[in-house]
Amino acid sequence: MISACASGSVKGVERPLGLPDDAFAQKRPLRGLITKAEVRAVSLYKLGLRRDSIVWDIGAGSGSVALEAAVIASEGAVYAVERDAECLDMLRSNIEQLGPDNVVVVSGEAPDALDALPAPDCVFVGGSGGRLADILECAASRLKAHGHIVVNLASIERVVHTQSYLKSLRFDAELTMISASRGKALPDGTMRLDAQNPVFIITGNTINGGPDE
Repeated sequence: MISACASGSVKGVERPLGLPDDAFAQKRPLRGLITKAEVRAVSLYKLGLRRDSIVWDIGAGSGSVALEAAVIASEGAVYAVERDAECLDMLRSNIEQLGPDNVVVVSGEAPDALDALPAPDCVFVGGSGGRLADILECAASRLKAHGHIVVNLASIERVVHTQSYLKSLRFDAELTMISASRGKALPDGTMRLDAQNPVFIITGNTINGGPDE
C-alpha cells in the first residue's frame, strides 16, 4: 500500500541536510540499528542524487536515509518501502516530525511492493528480509540509465555474494567499508574514541549507461 505523508515542511521551515541519529524515533528492541550519520553521508553520496531524482529506499526502517535523500531530491520523490508494522508507524511519525514532504511510504515486502512504483534513478537497500537477490534483480530491471544501486551490509559473508551478483547483472560493483569512531567523554573530563560497528557499502554503477545498453 502506498501512502503520502505530510511533514514538518508544512510549517514553512526548510530542514537542512544532516540530522543526528537520536533525532529519529527507532524501534525499541532494535534501538541503534539505524543507518548511522557517518554511513548515511557516504551512502547518500554514492547514490548520486540529483534535485529531481526518483529514489527507492528499501527496508526504510526509521526513514533516516529516506528523509535525508528527500532533502537533496527536493523536486523528486523518495519511496520508503517497509514491511514491519511497528517500523511503519515510526517511519510515518518521523516524516511528520522531520520532513520534508516528498517522502512516500510504501507498506509491503520487496520486491513485490516495488511493482507499482515509478522507475528509479537510484536505489538504496538497507534491509532485504532475506530476498536481496530478488530485490537487486528487480531494481536492476527498472533502474533508469546512469542509475546507482547502494546496498548497506553488516555481515562479511554477504559482501562477496552481493558484489558478485551485481556484476552478474552487468553493474560495476564498488566496495567501501566505513568504520567510524565517536568521541566519548570520560568521568575525569578526558575523551576516548567509541568505535561503531563497521558497515560495508556496495555500490552498483551502471556500465555504459545501463544494464540493457
